[in-house]
Amino acid sequence: MRACPIRVHPVEFVADRPPGRKLSSLRPALAFLRPYWPQVMLASVALVVTASVTLSIGQGIRLLIDSGFTEGTADLLIESIFVFAALVVLLTIGTYARFYLVSWVGERVSADIREAVFRHLIELHPGFFEANLPSEIQSRVTTDTTVLQTVIGSSVSIALRNVLMFVGGVVLLVYSNPRLSLVVLACAPVVIVPVILFGRRVRRLSRSSQDSLALVGSKAGEAFRQIKIVQAFNHQGADSAEFGRRVDAAFQVAVRRIQQRAWLIALVMLLVLSAIATMLWIGGQDVIAGRTSGGELAAFIFYAFIVAGSVGAISEVVSDLQRAAGAAERLVELLDARNELTRVEPPAVLPEGTMRRVEFANVSFRYPSRPDAQVLDGISFTVEPGETVALVGPSGTGKTTLFELMLRFYDPSSGSILLDGVDIRRLDLAQLRNAIGLVPQDPVLFAGTVADNVRYGRADADAADVHAALADANALEFVMSLPDGLATSLGESGVGLSGGQRQRLAIARALVTRPSILLMDEATSALDAQSEDLIRSTIAALGGRCTVLIIAHRLSTVVRADRIVVLDGGRLVAEGNHAELVERSPLYREFAEIQLGAFGNGGEASKARIETGRAGA
Repeated sequence: MRACPIRVHPVEFVADRPPGRKLSSLRPALAFLRPYWPQVMLASVALVVTASVTLSIGQGIRLLIDSGFTEGTADLLIESIFVFAALVVLLTIGTYARFYLVSWVGERVSADIREAVFRHLIELHPGFFEANLPSEIQSRVTTDTTVLQTVIGSSVSIALRNVLMFVGGVVLLVYSNPRLSLVVLACAPVVIVPVILFGRRVRRLSRSSQDSLALVGSKAGEAFRQIKIVQAFNHQGADSAEFGRRVDAAFQVAVRRIQQRAWLIALVMLLVLSAIATMLWIGGQDVIAGRTSGGELAAFIFYAFIVAGSVGAISEVVSDLQRAAGAAERLVELLDARNELTRVEPPAVLPEGTMRRVEFANVSFRYPSRPDAQVLDGISFTVEPGETVALVGPSGTGKTTLFELMLRFYDPSSGSILLDGVDIRRLDLAQLRNAIGLVPQDPVLFAGTVADNVRYGRADADAADVHAALADANALEFVMSLPDGLATSLGESGVGLSGGQRQRLAIARALVTRPSILLMDEATSALDAQSEDLIRSTIAALGGRCTVLIIAHRLSTVVRADRIVVLDGGRLVAEGNHAELVERSPLYREFAEIQLGAFGNGGEASKARIETGRAGA
């Protein structure tokens, strides 16, 4: 079976977004509301009740002025005050219910979106994270979901409430004074047009502002994660300057957005208050002429303020909705990111067995981010069950890449990798990776206790399993000397442990999974001579329990391997045991002369070539 090369589609992280972002971008985010329709419906009822009570106050004012004050009836005045008090109590209860329910829904939907995005992203192939910076993705998952939470838990409710108030206010304006209501309707387009024009600019700048903030967070996260390197190279000043430039860029975009919103709000207020002043002048003339009562004019003015306030609030909310549209669009981009690793349904099943036969059949590969560089070129060899095979060669020859292909972080550009005769592309990814234990070149640890890190690959491992794995990795003695032993908390990436200690914990983490295949990438590079000798004994013992592949620059680690595969320039150039390769392979002989014996002619040049950057593949 031939696989197509993985194509990575980067998510766009830029500060200047094209115009035309629409509120329809919110639709996918609002789909997360569906499980919470009961709460939404209750909040809607509370919303209608509070809006209705608020609108009814205007009629109470009319009756109070025309009947209570004008007629001078104390009983009617008292009755009106009691009715008003009852409405206030009802308004208070409705407001509490509305605020609580919509805030709860906003928090819940925000949490659901965060979880959905995280679950989706954590399953994507590693090539996606080469094309998209994880720190910027993190900013989307946190900052943008917070924007949505604010909008769903507050702004949407405010918008709906003010739409109801606007519609109800207009109806009651016409009911109170049809003549004056024509003034309101004539003024409405004058207020709405600026909202639309300025709203487009605010929407565009809102997206740019969020992207600029993502770049700020990316720089801060990178500097703090690598704080020791930053300080070791006295790079604080340069990093602070770069961070300042990003902050200033985000600030400038935010200022432009705020300026547009400020113009919008000020203009709407000016137009609305001008319209109200016009209505007061016309209405006052009608009261003087006896064409309307004081109560009707007071109610009309009340509803005019309701309508004006609703328009102002809606213009504010529209800006929030536009920010949310930008945030939703950025999150949907992540949810739409495709996993380029194809899956076969139904997947094949590995045969029963505790050890696996591994076969590389004419494997070639190019990284998606570097399509012009041929990393592997026609690699073919077999590892029999229980065999220990070492991969050696200069840095950058594709050794680590072979491990990444075995774990199916990527698919080969051509050729195939077989486990017990089954192409790994036909296997379920979880089953494939459950069969493999990995000790990476850089021993990554996670925040948590020592026990948490050892159990990372096998949550059901009991205390005996953890102790056995630590003993095999020569880590038990130093772990038990820690202040709290297995319960000792480790900082992010195991801050406070030495490189050798972190590496031994990484070995224990791989061994506790009881793997059928163990991949060890420079597993002893950070160990002292005594620890390395113990790990070599562990590797020798594992040879009868699982299939072992080792990448090593230290030949002392692999001279006892059943077989050694020599790679150079992405090709397999020699294969055999230590003694055979010393006789047949010039490249391996140079390695042996440098590390295990006296340097021969050209030894210094070979040493420089071999030791050029151990971080390569």
